[in-house]
Amino acid sequence: MAVHRQLTDNLLTCSICMDVFDDPCTLVVYHTFCRKCVVSYTETRPEAISAKSLLCPFCRKMTKVANSNRPVEEWAQEVKPSFLIQGLLDSFNPKTKDTPKCILCSDEGAAPPATAWCADCDTSLCEGCQKAHRRIPATRHHDVSDLSTEVKINQRR
Repeated sequence: MAVHRQLTDNLLTCSICMDVFDDPCTLVVYHTFCRKCVVSYTETRPEAISAKSLLCPFCRKMTKVANSNRPVEEWAQEVKPSFLIQGLLDSFNPKTKDTPKCILCSDEGAAPPATAWCADCDTSLCEGCQKAHRRIPATRHHDVSDLSTEVKINQRR
């Protein structure tokens, strides 16, 4: 939970829209923004339009575009995506396509979806295993997070 909050507050939030990155792109000055935010910001700056460049909202340096005859909306498509940021978003997003499975049940051959994550055991748990986890005296006080509201932390290998 604390890792997720730190990541979203410090690394995975666009400084323009103040939301988690959507299609992150990194300009030549190494500042990352949502692709649509860079376009929207550039469209409001006449100096950027006349220079045929994307303007960095943070440091105001220009990123030249190769084919400036196209509309401004297409300029940002030339900026390479930020694979690092996108990878972090994919890893820490609770709504990813890969629904986590209960590790305890998968050891037994079943694979129900996980509904909780035990940070102490480093294990994803289904509803049944989570109930059992709460009843066992040794694991009763573990830090268990609900996966519907929290972020799944990838299991350590």
